[in-house]
Amino acid sequence: MTHTHTGRSRAYRTGLVAGTSAMAIVLTLSIGAAAAQTAPPQDEATEVDEIVVTGFRGSLNAALNIKRNEAGVVDSIVAEDIADFPDLNLAESVQRIPGVSIDRDAGEGRSITVRGLSSDFTRTRINGMEAQATTGGTDSSGGANRGRGFDFNVFASELFSSIKVRKTAAAETEEGSLGATVDLQTTRPFDYDGFTMAASVQGGYNDLSESYDPRAAFLLSNTFADGTFGALVSVAYSERNSLEEGFSSVRWAPAVGNNSSGGFCSPLGVTPQNAANNTAAGSTAAACATGIPRPANTAANVTAYNTANQADVFVPRLPRYGRLTHEQERLGVTASLQARPREGTTFSFDLLYSKLDSTRQEDFLEALSFSRNAAAGGQTQVIVREAAVDNGALVYGLFDNVDLRSEQRYDELSTEFTQLSFTAEHQFTDRLSGKLFIGRAESVYENPIQTTVTLDRNNSQGYSWDFRGNPETPVIDYGFDVTDPANWAWRAAGATPRSEIRIRPNGVTTVFETFAGDLAYEATDWLTLRAGVNYKTFGSRSYEFRRTDETVIPALPAGVTVADISSVLTGFGKGLTPDGVDTSWLIPDINAVASLFNIYCNCNTGVAGGDFTLTGISNGNARGGNRNIEEEDFAYYVQADFETDVFGMPLRGNVGVRQVNTQLLAEGFSSSAGGTPVSGTNEYDDTLPSLNLALEPIDDVVLRFGAAKVMARPQIGNALAGTNYLVPTTSLAASGPNFTASIGNVDLEPFRATTYDLGVEWYFAPESLLSFAYFYKDIDTYIQILRQDLPYSDLTGLNPSAFAPGLCTGVCSPSTIFQLTSAVNTEGGPLKGFEVSYQQPFAFLPGFLGNTGVQLNYTRVESEIDYCSNALCTTFVTDDLAALSPTAYNGTLYYEDDTFSARVSASYREAYLQNVPGRNGNAKEGKQETLNWDVSASYNVTEQISLTFEGLNLTDEENHQYVGDDSRQSTSVYHHTGRQFYVGARYRY
Repeated sequence: MTHTHTGRSRAYRTGLVAGTSAMAIVLTLSIGAAAAQTAPPQDEATEVDEIVVTGFRGSLNAALNIKRNEAGVVDSIVAEDIADFPDLNLAESVQRIPGVSIDRDAGEGRSITVRGLSSDFTRTRINGMEAQATTGGTDSSGGANRGRGFDFNVFASELFSSIKVRKTAAAETEEGSLGATVDLQTTRPFDYDGFTMAASVQGGYNDLSESYDPRAAFLLSNTFADGTFGALVSVAYSERNSLEEGFSSVRWAPAVGNNSSGGFCSPLGVTPQNAANNTAAGSTAAACATGIPRPANTAANVTAYNTANQADVFVPRLPRYGRLTHEQERLGVTASLQARPREGTTFSFDLLYSKLDSTRQEDFLEALSFSRNAAAGGQTQVIVREAAVDNGALVYGLFDNVDLRSEQRYDELSTEFTQLSFTAEHQFTDRLSGKLFIGRAESVYENPIQTTVTLDRNNSQGYSWDFRGNPETPVIDYGFDVTDPANWAWRAAGATPRSEIRIRPNGVTTVFETFAGDLAYEATDWLTLRAGVNYKTFGSRSYEFRRTDETVIPALPAGVTVADISSVLTGFGKGLTPDGVDTSWLIPDINAVASLFNIYCNCNTGVAGGDFTLTGISNGNARGGNRNIEEEDFAYYVQADFETDVFGMPLRGNVGVRQVNTQLLAEGFSSSAGGTPVSGTNEYDDTLPSLNLALEPIDDVVLRFGAAKVMARPQIGNALAGTNYLVPTTSLAASGPNFTASIGNVDLEPFRATTYDLGVEWYFAPESLLSFAYFYKDIDTYIQILRQDLPYSDLTGLNPSAFAPGLCTGVCSPSTIFQLTSAVNTEGGPLKGFEVSYQQPFAFLPGFLGNTGVQLNYTRVESEIDYCSNALCTTFVTDDLAALSPTAYNGTLYYEDDTFSARVSASYREAYLQNVPGRNGNAKEGKQETLNWDVSASYNVTEQISLTFEGLNLTDEENHQYVGDDSRQSTSVYHHTGRQFYVGARYRY
């Protein structure tokens, strides 16, 4: 094919002939280049030669052309960019785009952040409609997603042909995003010319779990009746078995004070520090639990106590080593039917189905005394023998009377996502066209089995931790043989504290239903007028059940010992832990316990402690997990698209306004006997103007400007964590050992901001780009999640009708500390930053170097958000936006010739905040920086068959989370998941 053009290089932006595929079908891009050595006059036609670019370079170039031709700021990935990148799922694919970073769960990409704005501010559309996919995650990764964020790990990357990230708003684009709108598109039969088939098969290996996993995909497409009808189906299947190992502390807390577990037991004759807070009920020894003999008044004991028992000294709440065993099976299917009964009319029906089934077994060896409240046997029973403090953290301690626990948790998790959509496009006249869209997307997440069983050892002597020299992986000495069943106990009724059987099935279903209609009228050759309506409903229903009292368990039957309900975990800590850390320990066997006591009967077995009846709204500890959100959104817009010349310079863009009405119903259950049903409604309107301009002052240079008002609807919250932000409930979990409360707020206003974008793009050579983009977002309505530790008397002051003074009688006192979670609107603050991108094939280099190329981008973001620092918002602190990494970059260096292709990719994300203020008296909680390296290579055996190799997470990057302040960053999570490798083959026809 040959292109002919006159004047400017607009032909560079045309002639894109791309066959896209979820299975790495070859892309072909024709690009104009001058054939004659002497340039002809501009008013004469110029004939150019064909330059065919295929493979990875072709996909990069296709994405470059999409970016160049858009009126707004858009970055994309197409076809082979997804299929050939070393990516497990869509999140890891989209992180290659400038300004995009990801969060991982169990070593796999799960959610994204765009320009410093988390998934709460980013909206995802699949095949043109908003959708939500929900998966379950580890507690340290946020648990199950019950908010508005999108979990990308539901889908295999092979199912999609393109990803677009729209960073500026237009009136025609649905509202709901402050950061970006991510458009995912599955493949359709009219994307191909006739019959197309492709298949791939891979075998994976993880060097930590030492497991082998299959992965396969298949695509079949064809058109019939002279191209007027087409059908396509694609399937992707994978299994993944991995280990996650490391240390965690479940935050750090002050050794003494309101956020502590009571302060350490003081030596005889030493006045307890903060005695009013540390005294256990009924204790005669001020800072010591009842029955605990106070240590002797020796110089060593007094020194250790005075060193450790300080209000400004923080201790790990639940120091533990653990192994998480993940097993995952993912199936994805797409189907598409298209019909073109006449020129200008196209009907498309699309189906997307994904099923993600997984199990997770968590085995932890932990010390409980530092997280329990004083009444449940917290630090008030612990004696400090030796102590060392560094920068406000108790980095070394030798203790007596420590309660220890071996815990096993087992989860079965399932996500089933189904989307059906119908699109009709019709050209009414030469100038008038229309589009109709109807769709439904449903995500059903179920966690039918979430069971925890514990073995305990109370008042253990000689327990120690030592972070000196090992700040992320301390040396922990338990003082006894942790593999011997004789050293552990099944502590039933009468023991204090007791072992536990926790059973917590839960789930959440989210549904989007969308109807949209659009009209476009070409008023002139340079002006197109658009108008449309969009009606959308969103529903989110969450449920949870629990035992009434998880600490009441049956005694072991006669003849049954701890050895009969346990096993030994072995081989822990490879490549992670220092010498001196136990690599084996005794763990409970949930299956043995379940069989012994019939714990899944959902009944009272008649045995003391054998009530396994599960309750929901009547259970104060499960009530918050039962809630319903229903939302109706109606929007209409008008927009003008234009393409003209200004002083001889091509100018294109759009200007318009979108009007949106949101109506919300939130339902749940508040704290009272049996649970009180509560509901609330809210309604708000938004007027959202927008402007996008793209000016070409000289050949191959594009200047961009964008301005818009944008909004994102409030977070829903994680019901199981007691954080129903939108539901007007009050909840109280007062069964201990730690007490929590929450207050919902249906009247929350959405996030609102005014955004500005300014950029320059220089397409200085074929397939090449050097660009700079500056963005500024004035966030004038923000929603902050407050987490404060307050005595119960303060809760009654905040909401007397919900937290009546007598509600806690018999369980706690007015001075009992509760961790309160609530959501409030605050003023927010500005967010600003810039992106730099560079992309170029090095065709000018000699020899094989001419087949190399590079893709690089760098993002810098700053924010100044005012956070409430107390429950009444009378004082504030200013810090970065949560989930914002000030610096992020990624890059790919590639080589590609006719038979061999290889790439190495790196993705960096600077440390970022997770919670401000932090919990347990910490100023902040955050996650440390990450740098992930991946490689990919393929060899074409024939035109149809290629061999592939992929390596992911080559440096075995850790998930490293912390709590503290500007000077102290104490490790709360330090886990790794190993390196992943795949070898396989692809077939194309």
